[in-house]
Amino acid sequence: MRWRPLAASQAPVTIRRIARILTPMTAESTTRRQRAARALAQRLESLRAAGVTHLGRAATVAAAEGARAQAAEGPGSTSPDAPSLKTRPTPLHLPPSAVRLPSECPVGESSDPRAAALAEVARRVAACTRCAELVRNRTQTVFGTGSPHARLVFIGEAPGADEDRRGEPFVGRAGQLLTDIIVKGMKLRRQDVYIMNILRCRPPDNRTPLPVEAAACREYLDAQLAIIQPEFICCLGACAAQHLLGTDTAIGRLRGRLHDFKGIKVLCTYHPAYVLRNPAAKRQVWDDIQILMAEMGLEG
Repeated sequence: MRWRPLAASQAPVTIRRIARILTPMTAESTTRRQRAARALAQRLESLRAAGVTHLGRAATVAAAEGARAQAAEGPGSTSPDAPSLKTRPTPLHLPPSAVRLPSECPVGESSDPRAAALAEVARRVAACTRCAELVRNRTQTVFGTGSPHARLVFIGEAPGADEDRRGEPFVGRAGQLLTDIIVKGMKLRRQDVYIMNILRCRPPDNRTPLPVEAAACREYLDAQLAIIQPEFICCLGACAAQHLLGTDTAIGRLRGRLHDFKGIKVLCTYHPAYVLRNPAAKRQVWDDIQILMAEMGLEG
């Protein structure tokens, strides 16, 4: 992957040079400097875990200034990295030239506009630090996988341990069951659909996503759907179904019929992980999938 030369004002800044950015803090109190250093270190670690190796000068200065502002507000203040339930958190915006993604997420080199647009959203996700607890616990963000032109999108709950380690959704035991549903049941290829989650970071101990975390990640989910423009969505589990549709109705009452989301036909069913714990639910999931297949014009 080739990178265009950066202008002098955008020259990459490595972690070793971050100390120079922090130099102006020497006149501030020790406690405030320590808070700022911790805040900046957290942001840098998040980017490093996502595969970022360098930051442009402008992005580095912005990150340092943001850390200083957070420290000035004090430990009890509300920051964009600790969103409340009443307000949507402010995203961390970095210049396009400021972030380098892993090689499997190239940006700007695809002739497919949808793939390029998804890669740009992936860039923003990799740099996201909205949910402090998730950032501290994640290995990397888990964006999504599949065809940018998929007719069908599967939406799950959140990455698990396997997904957090590999950076791809649904790769553990639940992922294998989902693959079986797609390949053996629907007679499709996994790469022809698109798979993602409500959250793009693994919650600690695989707990259920908090409402504020789902709200913080909703911008990315909506962006992915707007780019892919699927005809159908299959929500896997209560978390995905309730969050997408904006309802608190139980999954048992949502499944078995089609719903509408901005003109997209939505089918809800049980999460593959639930099926692994409750094998009797396989029959109900297969009934749901057959409803979806009939609507898509696929042979059972």
